[in-house]
Amino acid sequence: MAHNKLPYLTQQDILNALTAREKLGSTGIGRGIAIPHGRMSGAQEPLALILVSETAINFDAIDNRPVDIFVALIVPDGDNQQHLKTLATIADKLNDKEFCKQLRAAKSDSELYQVIVSQS
Repeated sequence: MAHNKLPYLTQQDILNALTAREKLGSTGIGRGIAIPHGRMSGAQEPLALILVSETAINFDAIDNRPVDIFVALIVPDGDNQQHLKTLATIADKLNDKEFCKQLRAAKSDSELYQVIVSQS
């Protein structure tokens, strides 16, 4: 999916960027949520992908709960301020229990998209 939005980056490069960050420590922030993220020199702008899994996955989160909401973030390498600002904004949105409840209740990609844009 990310490769479709960033066709100039390979799927493997995107996976490597996300995996490299996870090796530093889990991005599972608790309450069934993880924000895997990575910097990429080929990325021209930040890209966030949201996945809500029907079955929660063990992700070594800080509260040891399995994760079912993933927000994968790819940001341009070297843009640390934007990276931190984007992470803070995402974490703030995911702190809203009602928003997370709506994400989990979405039954299709279009419903998930509607939940997200209604919060913007």
